[in-house]
Amino acid sequence: MLPSPLPLPHPAPMADSLHRCAWCGTDPLYVAYHDAEWGVPEYDARALWEKLVLDGMQAGLAWITILRKREGIRDAFHGFDPEKVARYGEADVERLLADPRIIRSRAKIASAVKGARIWLEMRDRGEDFSGWLWSFVGGQPIQNAWPDSAARPVATPESEAMAKALKQRGFTFCGPVIVYAFMQAVGMVNDHGVECFRHRQVRAMARS
Repeated sequence: MLPSPLPLPHPAPMADSLHRCAWCGTDPLYVAYHDAEWGVPEYDARALWEKLVLDGMQAGLAWITILRKREGIRDAFHGFDPEKVARYGEADVERLLADPRIIRSRAKIASAVKGARIWLEMRDRGEDFSGWLWSFVGGQPIQNAWPDSAARPVATPESEAMAKALKQRGFTFCGPVIVYAFMQAVGMVNDHGVECFRHRQVRAMARS
């Protein structure tokens, strides 16, 4: 049985003196995402596919737009259950295109459906989607030590290799920049700045 999607983090109060990565600003939803999710190592295969889809949906948009719509997107896509999404036909596509809660892009919807089918094909061949993705970083998070947000790259050799491999599998909306954002979010790289209070916390979450 597939695990249920994790609940969204509750917006965090800003009345504290914690030093955070500058990119999260002061929006409570963004701060909650930074404090509870971003950079936390994710090893669940279904959850990784969901995050890859969401990062693809972000293409051309701000991530805060996806955060604000995420619960609606999850509901519209049946909790990102690959078994269900893979069976979507034209009627489902039209349903989604009419749903204001999601990113109404036919290409991005088609990408999610195709990705679900590829995910299932890999599973049915005995391939571990999680293990395959993590292999691009040697199975362990890359521990960076950036002094600030400006020092972080937008892509790396690892994200370029992963993007190329994903495209060879048939995934779309997965260029090196999107893939690096995905790798940051799911903890394949720890890109919290060294002065951010989450840097050490996330570092300690790596599997030994």
